[in-house]
Amino acid sequence: MTAESAPPPPVVRGEPLLVSDGVYVIPDNHVPIVPNVGIVVGTRATLVIDTGLGQDNGAYVLEHARRLGSRRTVYVATTHVDPGHGFGMAAFKKKARIVFHRSQVEEMHRLGHGYIDTFSRLRPELTPMLRSVEFVEPDIVFCDGDLEVDLGGHGAVLRHYGPAHAADDQVVLVDDHVLFAGDLVLTGQFPIVPYFPPFEADVDANHWIDVLDELTSLQPAIVVPGHGDLSDIGAIAEVRDFLTYVRGMASQLRANGASSDDAGASIEAAARARWPSWGASLHGSIGFAGRAFYAASTTGVVTGGSKHEMA
Repeated sequence: MTAESAPPPPVVRGEPLLVSDGVYVIPDNHVPIVPNVGIVVGTRATLVIDTGLGQDNGAYVLEHARRLGSRRTVYVATTHVDPGHGFGMAAFKKKARIVFHRSQVEEMHRLGHGYIDTFSRLRPELTPMLRSVEFVEPDIVFCDGDLEVDLGGHGAVLRHYGPAHAADDQVVLVDDHVLFAGDLVLTGQFPIVPYFPPFEADVDANHWIDVLDELTSLQPAIVVPGHGDLSDIGAIAEVRDFLTYVRGMASQLRANGASSDDAGASIEAAARARWPSWGASLHGSIGFAGRAFYAASTTGVVTGGSKHEMA
């Protein structure tokens, strides 16, 4: 990789943009690894959604959350525990209430250090930032169902959906109007299907399609993707179209005797022709999607659970 082609450092920067009453987004500015960060401001508390990578990014987000919320209590959650979305939690330690779903605690312990090693190999220049990451235990852990957060004048529902893109996928629905979808939905780029056996093969691409149907049923007016420009419910349909296309092609290629690698290569070529305007934030991500569907068998998913509330 040349200096000219190297991506910019994954730094969260820019003023929070008001996208709905009390709901702000610090855009990713199309920088790889940087997520769209959410800040929801109520009369009693403020909720941060995703932190960026590392202590400095987390501190930057916390500073804006405190300023916008007039230094009221801050809660912080993540759409899933991976370097870009949840590895800035240490900046919130003892300064905010860290909220995780149980699966996110498990994934942090199981994959956290492995992520640091993997991303250090992929982006060696980020090694100092990655090696400085501190994993912190959450203050609040919920298990099944939803967690409802009353911020005062605004309500947020944290809902676990994994395994889909990841084992610990979580969305945040604010006032039944704004959906923070994490990496279940990206815009302007191919979805990231993290199928890297044996290190990571938790993606359940079939269930991901089911989850997208459930997200569509919520009828959000604004969809904040994990990465990319803000959109509406149409963004969910676009990701679903891609995944169902890849699933059908992978199934046909496997039935015709193609190998997993050959299927992945064929699907990558076909998908790039079908969605020519989309980029790829992860090199080879289309092929990973093809291999995931190639390997997948029909999986029954049991949904349900209890509801929790948090003032």
